[in-house]
Amino acid sequence: MDFERARFNMVEQQIRPWDVLDFRLLDVLQELPREEFVSEEQKAYAYADMHLVLPNKSLMIEPKIVARLIQALDLQETDSVLEIGTGGGYATAVMAKMAGKVTSIDLDGEQSARAAINLQKVGIDNVSLEVRDGFDETAYGSETYQAIYIGASVSQVPEILRQRLAVGGRLVTVLGSAPVKRAVLITREKDDTFTHKVLFDTNIPSLIEGKNSLATDAFVF
Repeated sequence: MDFERARFNMVEQQIRPWDVLDFRLLDVLQELPREEFVSEEQKAYAYADMHLVLPNKSLMIEPKIVARLIQALDLQETDSVLEIGTGGGYATAVMAKMAGKVTSIDLDGEQSARAAINLQKVGIDNVSLEVRDGFDETAYGSETYQAIYIGASVSQVPEILRQRLAVGGRLVTVLGSAPVKRAVLITREKDDTFTHKVLFDTNIPSLIEGKNSLATDAFVF
């Protein structure tokens, strides 16, 4: 299979038409080999407009949704990013190529280990992978981040993650319950002031949220 051609078609036919116009992001999507983040039997579908099942039965969400969410973060080269749900590591890699550092958290140690291998294969070395519950408030210190990416749907954003945003920081996720969910951008304007912007409607499955789970259906990273 001609993965380079498939990657080009993904960008031009799926992602650009979905209002993803950030040139830096488009360049990363054009260069990053998504086939390295899926199982061998799924490589032919690596650039398809569909969710793909990961070895732990979670889902790798379709490329255009990943792209729209990451575009909304407006990542800068010096940004520190927190990701909840590493999954296969594809979104992790995209953000790592655009930001200074990514800390990515996943409940599944085996899946995190697979993601580490995937990231190594494509030469990503500015990612820290952690195996724990990203919604557990006792697991955080005083660190803050310029961007937080929850690449799945949740019923609400835990306060612990809102407080992990630096002033001026941005958080993206999908909020709500089936059949209507909305991708949102939350920005911390001041210490005690947050703004919310609806980006688009979608209906991706929910994140497994550990012992503090708010999910009611399937899950996706």
